[in-house]
Amino acid sequence: MRLESRSDCPINLTLEILGDRWSLIVIRDMMFGNRRYFRQLLNESEERIASNILSSRLKHLLEEGFVSKREDADHKQKAIYSLTEKSIQLLPILAQIGAWGRKHLDCSKALSIRAELLEKGGPELWERFMDELREVHLGKKRKIKGRSVAAELQAAFEKVSKR
Repeated sequence: MRLESRSDCPINLTLEILGDRWSLIVIRDMMFGNRRYFRQLLNESEERIASNILSSRLKHLLEEGFVSKREDADHKQKAIYSLTEKSIQLLPILAQIGAWGRKHLDCSKALSIRAELLEKGGPELWERFMDELREVHLGKKRKIKGRSVAAELQAAFEKVSKR
């Protein structure tokens, strides 16, 4: 249950849900790193989120409908987290945040290569990637055929990281 909002402004309401230090980072890691297990989110994030904070953020994102959780059929003690349509539709916003950060902040080349490719690819690439995310996280059949955007982004990251 959400507390009373400061205002009904859409920017305010969005920031009340996603404006903390970690929520978008968790969504980013699920979206771009395909990190779907608690341990992956905890151990593979560059920002080193604390386990209690990650647990709190995942609970919050579940309550707000940004992620879903199901039991792993192969390992009953593990849960698999998935993005929902609500969070998949954040991709264009994350692409724009990444583009802005590249222009105005001192970012590493390796950690900004995905943002660069998303910026250059624009809305067409975003749609392809969202279609792919829907397949991976929601089990929907892809409407847009072609190369995997996630694989392209990962390959670019790995190539730049080796330099």
